[in-house]
Amino acid sequence: MVFNLSEKNTIANRFIAELRDLDIQQDRMRFRRNLERIGEILAYELSKKLHYEPVSVETPLGSATIPLPADKIVLATILRAGLPLHQGMLHYFDQADNVFIAAFRKHHKDGTFTIQLDYISTPHLEDCVLILADPMLATGASVNLALQELERFGKPTAVHIATVIASTTGIESIQKRWPKANIWAGAIDEELTAKSYIVPGLGDAGDLAFGEKI
Repeated sequence: MVFNLSEKNTIANRFIAELRDLDIQQDRMRFRRNLERIGEILAYELSKKLHYEPVSVETPLGSATIPLPADKIVLATILRAGLPLHQGMLHYFDQADNVFIAAFRKHHKDGTFTIQLDYISTPHLEDCVLILADPMLATGASVNLALQELERFGKPTAVHIATVIASTTGIESIQKRWPKANIWAGAIDEELTAKSYIVPGLGDAGDLAFGEKI
């Protein structure tokens, strides 16, 4: 299923507007914080789909029974742009295990590119709920490759993909390869450029958060 935050009037729209705004996004600290805020909101919305079990909690005056998440949560992100979004989700899923993946676009002379994956740090993923955070879901190639590589470490009971802005092309690519995965997007844009950047999008999330790379 696809969950699109922008379909509803929520405060998330303000944070997404600031992420897109050419002037406001020049403030790197605010840009990173807005990515974190979207991560927090996505985590909250996603938490409604988890499994819960009643737990008794002792208070100074008695006991209270509270339904708490029963799933083993594993948060994954693709470096480097995914770090603030991941951190926002970690604020809510603060007991989660974590996965870090290093991947980048390797451009070729003919204008095409492939995704090169250099590094994975992960726990066992058997029977967990895997949440993969990547701020921009453009073609879906990075997410597809990451999930493919993570298959070697166990089979999750559920897979969720959290992104700030997705393209329709990226969503279709994920749905074709991983039909049972849930996609959580702050907003969905229709267009991709010839170099596979989302339009209107917001630009290069990694560069805006951490500085331009060479």
